[in-house]
Amino acid sequence: MAWDWQIFCKETTSGDVIASCFGSGGDITYLDWLLSAWGWTLSVAVLALVVAVLVGALMGILRTVPDKRLVFIGNAWTELFRNIPLLVQIFLWYHVLPSLFNVLQGVPSFVLVVFALGFFTSARISEQVKAGIQSLPRGQRYAGLAMGLTLPQTYRYVLLPMAFRIVIPPLTSESMNIVKNSSVAFAVSIAELTMFAMQAGEETSRNVEMYLAVTALYFISAFAINRAALVIENRVRVPGMIGGK
Repeated sequence: MAWDWQIFCKETTSGDVIASCFGSGGDITYLDWLLSAWGWTLSVAVLALVVAVLVGALMGILRTVPDKRLVFIGNAWTELFRNIPLLVQIFLWYHVLPSLFNVLQGVPSFVLVVFALGFFTSARISEQVKAGIQSLPRGQRYAGLAMGLTLPQTYRYVLLPMAFRIVIPPLTSESMNIVKNSSVAFAVSIAELTMFAMQAGEETSRNVEMYLAVTALYFISAFAINRAALVIENRVRVPGMIGGK
């Protein structure tokens, strides 16, 4: 079967080919639809990553403090969200929690997916932040406290700046994973890349072209994150530490 890449220049309603491949006057082409789906995928991934880093860093820190109650909270959060499949968590956020908490009723499914994906990823980031802090020499914490810094100040000025440099490589992997994991958003009708491929493939019977285009955009997104993180890692690398020169 010959490939028909011109399919992306066709309008989704009339099937007419548009010379510019971009629709006008309210009509959209499959290329318009593809780029819109890519935008939704990136939006879900970026916002979920913000949630994941903020919550995951907090939980990772709590798991390394002397207070056993805070350690329990951090451990409980991590074990809860990393041991339940992501798709199940999304369904819980979409179908179950709104019926239990009225405040969630009417919340757009996009927001629910962002929190579901963000909390799921935060459990993994919690592990990485904990490992980064624990990899530092114990004397750094004692030195900070001996200088008169409080425990929060010791974390802020001594431990965390070093720990986050160490965990940049695994955070890069999580950033790439969160783009790929955003594909489960199709399950609650978010118009992202996977849903585009499924629906456009059914409409046009050109599954090969649709899925290849979507695959290429997932690869471009993950590769761009990898390159950007590598630049950041090289800029903040500490000589003498892991990976340092």
